[in-house]
Amino acid sequence: MKIVDISEFYSPTGGGVRQYVDQKFAAASRHGHSLSVIAPGTEDRIETRAGGKIIWIKTPQLPLDPNYRMFWGKEAVFAAIDAEKPDILEGSSPWRGGWLAAKWPGNAVKMLFMHADPVAVYPQTLLAGKLSPKNIDMLFGWYWAYLRNLNSHFDGCVVAGSWLAKRFQRYGLKNLHVAPFGVETSRFHPGLRDEALRTEMLAQCGLGPDAALVLNVGRHHPEKRVPTLIEIVKLAQKDHKIGFFVVGDGFIHNTIKAKADTVPNVHLAGWVKDRELVARMLASADVILHGSSAETYGFAVAEGLCCGTPVVVPDSGGAADLAAPAYAETYTPGEAEDGARALSKILIRDRAVLSRAAVTAAQERIGDLDGHFDKLFALFESQLTKPIRLREPVICEDAYVSPEHV
Repeated sequence: MKIVDISEFYSPTGGGVRQYVDQKFAAASRHGHSLSVIAPGTEDRIETRAGGKIIWIKTPQLPLDPNYRMFWGKEAVFAAIDAEKPDILEGSSPWRGGWLAAKWPGNAVKMLFMHADPVAVYPQTLLAGKLSPKNIDMLFGWYWAYLRNLNSHFDGCVVAGSWLAKRFQRYGLKNLHVAPFGVETSRFHPGLRDEALRTEMLAQCGLGPDAALVLNVGRHHPEKRVPTLIEIVKLAQKDHKIGFFVVGDGFIHNTIKAKADTVPNVHLAGWVKDRELVARMLASADVILHGSSAETYGFAVAEGLCCGTPVVVPDSGGAADLAAPAYAETYTPGEAEDGARALSKILIRDRAVLSRAAVTAAQERIGDLDGHFDKLFALFESQLTKPIRLREPVICEDAYVSPEHV
């Protein structure tokens, strides 16, 4: 099977998307498929990979984040698709990349992969505390109409969680398929807990081993709400001795640093590229504190649970889908006081009991990446046996979302 993926947010310096695409190449190779990823780059070139290749197309830089670039004209992308002659054409974003896949005039099966919930990523993050999530969804009815229009050009739409499929279905998207993500379960396990590393991490926070080590891992992007997490820690420090160790970087890093400078015992470690070290950090933390309610799947949370580390997460989104009372506490997204309540509550619980429950849940609920790609490729193959439907543009003029969609 020949798969072409228009991957708008693939970047050599990217985070989760880069890791996912790299793992997708390895899976394609194992399954005997050919994967060609079309990505925006600094120059036109082809990079050979096991399992396929990356077709870099010279494009301008994304203004807000120098790590990423953006597709502009369609000619070079269409020419690359024509040359590849795909069986499956995948659009991996709801923006320019998705529309390039939608408008390509060839006969491949077209699949839209929604790696995020854009309304949750942007409006619900920026308007948190001002409007309820329900009212924000209503306010952005025009965007749901836009997404229904894009969706109508594809033979199917893939999401990584059943919760997101249900949410998209409520707003009128069709032909939804779930291929749950997974993590490298062999790499993340409770046996990696290292008291010496824990002591070292707390020392970098300016504390001794008698303090609680709270960890966050992720991109420094508004949707991750790291400044809110720092405020949560600040409030919880009134009752607990807490060191907050933050792994990550991104275009709002300076904002995060400014916030961290106002709160004691917060250490910004930057990116940690050594995945084995990240696994040991996740296992050695006492609690993982997570801020995003917009992710389709909480990778760092899932990896932490595999390590037996309890979590504090927002009560909606992909991370919430992984949480349960036996090993987690939840809070209202973006609400620092509620987050501090949840963090304080988990810190007085028995970590050994929480850890055992987390490991059991991980074994029962969190699959590995091989399972995800098995399901994804099986889905693609099943689509090849179906007639490609007529893709007449569906113009969605209704900016208002009717009550049955809420």
